[in-house]
Amino acid sequence: MSCKLVVAVLALFLIYATVSEGMSLARMGNELRCQCVSTHSKFIPPRYLRDVKLTPSGPHCQNVEVIATLKDGREVCLEPTAPWVKIIIKAILDKAEANGEAKR
Repeated sequence: MSCKLVVAVLALFLIYATVSEGMSLARMGNELRCQCVSTHSKFIPPRYLRDVKLTPSGPHCQNVEVIATLKDGREVCLEPTAPWVKIIIKAILDKAEANGEAKR
């Protein structure tokens, strides 16, 4: 009986190790690819926006990604080429540049 118990414990340990390693790889895979599958180009009034993140293209994704967090907590990928989104991107970049110059 003790031999079966040892085999069962070993089998559970191997299953756990395999599943936890798979989770780590899956989490890593999410960080190394584009976050936006589709984009939204229709105007969203600024009063509905809580935050906007700009992710430049890079090895993780060839696209510039603009992800808006709405006040209700939803995240929406914005179309970077939409005219109103370009204005938001310019404002973000101008603010970052101004903050960078102020710190010098």
